[in-house]
Amino acid sequence: MNTAARFIREMSWNRLGFLAVLVLVFMTAKVGEGGQPNVLIILTDDQGWGDLGIHGNTNLSTPHLDSLAKEGASFENFYVCQVCAPTRAEFLTGRYHPRTGVSGVTRGEERLNADETTLADVFKSAGYATGAFGKWHNGTQAPLHPNDRGFDEYYGFTSGHWGHYFSPPLDHNGQLVRGKGFVVDDFTNHAIEFIKANRSQPFFCYVPLNTPHSPMMVSDEFYDKFETLEPSMQHRDPQKEDLMMTRAALALVENIDWNVGRLLETLERLSLSDETIVIYFSDNGPNSYRWNGGMKGKKGSIDEGGLRSPLFVRWPPRIRAGLEIDRISGAIDLLPTVMEMAGVRQELPKPVDGRSLVPLLENPSGTWKPRELFSVRRGLVSVRNQRFRLDSQGQLFDIESDRGQKRDVSKTHPDIAARLDGLAKKHSKEMQSAFEKNLVRPFTVGYAESTLLPARDGIEHGTIRRNVKPPNNSFFTNWTSTDDSITWDVEIVNDADYEVVVRYTCAAGDEGVTMKLTRELDGKPAQHTSAPVRQVFDPPLYDKSKERVKASHYFVKDFRPMALGTLRLPAGKCLLRLTAEDMPGSQAIDVHSIQLIRK
Repeated sequence: MNTAARFIREMSWNRLGFLAVLVLVFMTAKVGEGGQPNVLIILTDDQGWGDLGIHGNTNLSTPHLDSLAKEGASFENFYVCQVCAPTRAEFLTGRYHPRTGVSGVTRGEERLNADETTLADVFKSAGYATGAFGKWHNGTQAPLHPNDRGFDEYYGFTSGHWGHYFSPPLDHNGQLVRGKGFVVDDFTNHAIEFIKANRSQPFFCYVPLNTPHSPMMVSDEFYDKFETLEPSMQHRDPQKEDLMMTRAALALVENIDWNVGRLLETLERLSLSDETIVIYFSDNGPNSYRWNGGMKGKKGSIDEGGLRSPLFVRWPPRIRAGLEIDRISGAIDLLPTVMEMAGVRQELPKPVDGRSLVPLLENPSGTWKPRELFSVRRGLVSVRNQRFRLDSQGQLFDIESDRGQKRDVSKTHPDIAARLDGLAKKHSKEMQSAFEKNLVRPFTVGYAESTLLPARDGIEHGTIRRNVKPPNNSFFTNWTSTDDSITWDVEIVNDADYEVVVRYTCAAGDEGVTMKLTRELDGKPAQHTSAPVRQVFDPPLYDKSKERVKASHYFVKDFRPMALGTLRLPAGKCLLRLTAEDMPGSQAIDVHSIQLIRK
């Protein structure tokens, strides 16, 4: 007789009855009741709905990600934005991203306004230890840095993407550090250490992993399996698929799966699995044409393929294993959902657009008020209700029977098409008004002791060019004339003296050039500081041997800091202009950033 059987036989009927009552209460407890649970949220970057084994993709294996759906709830119609920063803003605030100041992915458009309340703010005020590890993409300069948005601990990068994935420069609580190893492994290591350090108190751990976003860099350990793969499942238009991109993406997703497995194993080893809400989703559709369930569109599209994301929510024993929820939901729903699940009650200063999904987690077939979800892209709007999608061209698709959006049914359902079109126009007008409020926003200087103004946020003039077209991880080069300059539009919030540091490279023969930073007000120069470049620093570009596609536009190198002196900056808006004087060589320096350190 096994131990369990012997135990039952030896128990009295009264004790068995009492145990049954306890089990019944335990199994029927509502989501959100009880003590303060931990929260672990994993967000991937450019991973499509179809990049998962549990969704039918046989090209790869994702056992750990699949386990989250099998052991928890899976939302079958969950929608995010078409690109990265807007999704992050909606998830963090519960509000449509135009309301939050976010309108794009770079040059300041990715910034989440300082007066927005984030999910981390809420949990920090509730006594949680808070940490974020990975890609932030909602602001760099204080007060928009993760440490200013509710996170006690931050390790990662704040830009929209990073140009190299092996031991690159990273940000640790506002300080420049060197990463260790492959970035996703590195971020996961730090998240695991955070969980271990805070195991005896409630924690909120946000892990925004930056893959399978390009560059398509991945170690041999994960790539070898896919190097010669001929995918058995391809995009619905196979001629559009770049197989090298697909192979790299699949390898990167398997690396994500391995790292998620490490996080889950940590929770299990520390006996925290039952006490931790685990949420997993992606920020937009796939970043290339590859298998995605036959849906139309990819990243950047406001059709199904660009917007539909996996959403898995695991919390044993509060959420029934294998629960499937077909009601439409979106990134805007996550803030109110997680707050209710954790029992965190706080009055939010601004209204949210999302709604808590807890009722669906408790009873997927229960009463649920019908709704619409909106997606915007530069004046274009797409609307999804439970059955239909009205696309940005006014075509209507019955998604329940036509997920691929191949048959326009607007003439069959004219009333529905007209109603959704009216809602789309209203939403577009409202969002455009929100966009316009945030068109002019200088970069803030002086909130923190140190402010970094990267090349991403600058504007080049004259012959100067970015080394690559996408600004996010670029640097300025081709500075061939003393008439050239770089400017940053800023707002100084603390009247003070600032030490100016430029991060540069300089080829042999070009040393001796004098670099000057000038404060301009109303188009006229005021204060300035300058210094000559005395030291040659011309390092090679980082090794790209682990880049798995032929055409790569990511080129990264190290930069050296050089002090330009001290500049008095009165509070207020102004223009900072970096110029080159006394240029003895063929060009001036390459510029990564300027740093302003309040004295």
